[in-house]
Amino acid sequence: MKGKETGWKRHISRIGKHKYIYLILIPGIIYLLVFSYIPMYGLTLAVKNYKPKLGIIGSPYIGLEHFKRLFAETDFRQAFANTIVISAGRILFQFPFPVILAVLLSELNNGKYKKLIQTIFTFPHFLSWVIVSAIVINTFEYDGVINQIITIFGGEAKLFLADKNLFRPLLYLTDNWKEAGWSSIIYLSAISAISPDLYEAAQIDGANRMQRILHITMPGIKSTVVVMLLLSIGGIMNGGFDQIFNLYNPAVQAVSDIIDTYIYRITFQTGCNFGFSTAVGFFKSVINFGLLVIFDRLARNCGENGIMG
Repeated sequence: MKGKETGWKRHISRIGKHKYIYLILIPGIIYLLVFSYIPMYGLTLAVKNYKPKLGIIGSPYIGLEHFKRLFAETDFRQAFANTIVISAGRILFQFPFPVILAVLLSELNNGKYKKLIQTIFTFPHFLSWVIVSAIVINTFEYDGVINQIITIFGGEAKLFLADKNLFRPLLYLTDNWKEAGWSSIIYLSAISAISPDLYEAAQIDGANRMQRILHITMPGIKSTVVVMLLLSIGGIMNGGFDQIFNLYNPAVQAVSDIIDTYIYRITFQTGCNFGFSTAVGFFKSVINFGLLVIFDRLARNCGENGIMG
């Protein structure tokens, strides 16, 4: 007991010593409690037949009925498959781009030109998907800029936004344009932490630029790349609701409907079953968490730090 009291006194003394740091943390802790942890109580809707008059507590318990219905829904299975395919495509075609961009920017010697290029690539991040989607639609619609150029050269106008084969590549292209510059900032920070002496020594030994990138820059940012990759895998079931919701249409719904758009549709368009939509969201979160744990363990087994200890 005495040892425990000594331990508590030590913790209290530490808190008192750094009291201003803990005071700064209080608003963030309150924010997480109010908007992240307390709302978790709403997950109980996944096992209840929600009745607005009865509230969450008073609504009858129905067990796993929503989850049984979940796997029987053809639309859900399609949305699940689309989410996996689109998210895997994002990791394959989008994840490497900010890394490559950061490496290319780090190789620029002209400071003013480097800042200008970085600003140009970063600016689209601050545009909402509502604005970006309007630009994309006006560019690729039937009488848009692209089709006007095609017809000028004697080609035939094409319905780009209604083509199932083109919709997913369009997602990757537009998301790269919007987010790659912003995502590259963290890799640029990691590159700036690499000692310049390593580059100078390699240059003296006769290493060319590509060799310095492969043997100094890339190993130097490997841990950052692994962490960001783990976070991307941990969010693989998200799919990119804002982008898809603003760009998709009934003609391409078969290849663009993801779990988040499916939840939106069953909640606000085709019904109002909050219990079922909660079950879908809960299932998505469990899959994300499971993938994060699995790939974090694989990363640590391969010698990386991971993000979970």
